[in-house]
Amino acid sequence: MQPTDDFDPVRVAKSLLRRRREGALATLMRDGGAPYCSLVNLASAPDGAPVLLISRLAVHTRNLLADPRVSLMLDERAEGDPLEGARIMLMGEAVAAGSDELPTLRMRYLAAHPGAEAYIDFTDFSLYRIITSGAHLVAGFGRIVDLAASDYLTDLTDADDLLAAEPSAVAHMNADHLIALNLYATRLLAAAAADWRCTGLDPEGLDLQADTRVLRLDFPERVTTAAQLRDMLKRMADIARSAP
Repeated sequence: MQPTDDFDPVRVAKSLLRRRREGALATLMRDGGAPYCSLVNLASAPDGAPVLLISRLAVHTRNLLADPRVSLMLDERAEGDPLEGARIMLMGEAVAAGSDELPTLRMRYLAAHPGAEAYIDFTDFSLYRIITSGAHLVAGFGRIVDLAASDYLTDLTDADDLLAAEPSAVAHMNADHLIALNLYATRLLAAAAADWRCTGLDPEGLDLQADTRVLRLDFPERVTTAAQLRDMLKRMADIARSAP
């Protein structure tokens, strides 16, 4: 099957990576037996790569410590026939977070899963990033395509200033600009009013969450600095206020 003309596989793949908060993780059994599949919670790294918080007591963790190769399935959870919703299968390796990226991944994971604060520092739990080598996207009849990691991961080149400002920017938005966040959700993304909070920022957009509902606000242009981010968020708020 070939994708239809109105299908943007890159956009769909990026949306799933940013919005899904759980997925099916497949690892290889250490005894050489059948693959092992388990449900895991996840967040996204600044480039969109999936981030897991897993315990060494779990079978999947013991499996990937022996062989880091994994697959991760994310799906749209559409109403009705689940096969009519978009889903993506990511292939790659699960790698323990390095000391340099650990604060960022910890912040992003807790923003997505606040309840993990109760156990994230337990000695048997660790954060892992999935280093993907490619993906298989299925988004309905005639909408099936294989993607390279460069297609769906966000380019972080020259974005050091923005990434350094992310923690303070997220905290500032959640402390002082909840009205703007709600406008983004309701006016620009057609969501119901709720306690929408910002959980992350990157060069391509902003992530919003209210309880288990997650939205992705794409920026019309790439931003790489804190100054550009301020201008973009004000611009998007102005657009939202003028929307019907």
